Amino acid sequence: MVVGLRQFMARASNGAGEPVLDTDNVEELVHVHPSVSIALGNRAPESPGTLYITTKQVVWLNDVDRTKGYAVDFLSLSLHAVSRDPEAFHSPCIYTQIETEADEDESEYLDSECNEVLDLSKVSEMRLIPSDASHLDTLFQIFCECAELNPEPIEEGEEEEHNWVFSADQLEDEAGEGDGSEWHFPQNLTNSIGHSNGDHDLTRTILELQINDQRFEDAEEMEQVSDSNHHQ
Repeated sequence: MVVGLRQFMARASNGAGEPVLDTDNVEELVHVHPSVSIALGNRAPESPGTLYITTKQVVWLNDVDRTKGYAVDFLSLSLHAVSRDPEAFHSPCIYTQIETEADEDESEYLDSECNEVLDLSKVSEMRLIPSDASHLDTLFQIFCECAELNPEPIEEGEEEEHNWVFSADQLEDEAGEGDGSEWHFPQNLTNSIGHSNGDHDLTRTILELQINDQRFEDAEEMEQVSDSNHHQ
């Protein structure tokens, strides 16, 4: 079930204003970053608040309006990356994509962005803008570490269906066994730009391309041999 972005107002009553954590599920606070603005979808950034990154979720709380805050689980984040392109967004930020319900109506989502009340369940993009852009790489690394703590659940039967997909470690082991291996793969199959959480479609695509390239090479060699036999 896709949870997506949601409103968050559960603050601790100790005066610090920190979010209430789900200690029953062993949730722990990993990082606190003040002076961070948030932009949802195509909306303008909201006034600065404080970013809280836990082992389970990302929480942003407004520093002025204590009734305003947002949270999203790492399991609902399909991608996060550092964005410094001024043509993509006017300020350097952490760009994230959020999983939403597959049957969402795109036109309704665009209309809702123009209204005062935004339907959070249909927000598919979130940008976190720190006041000091030099902290982006640190935030990105923390996002990566916490995302790895929340792997995508494997549904029953899914592992058997895709058990032909090898991990990067398995491919390196196969390549290290000698030149007699039938297939040769690059050692690094991951995309160094951004981080896709729990989705290995990119790795699978590259694996398929490598296999297809090898098949085409074998087919060309067989065709050349066949032509040579005909000329003899």
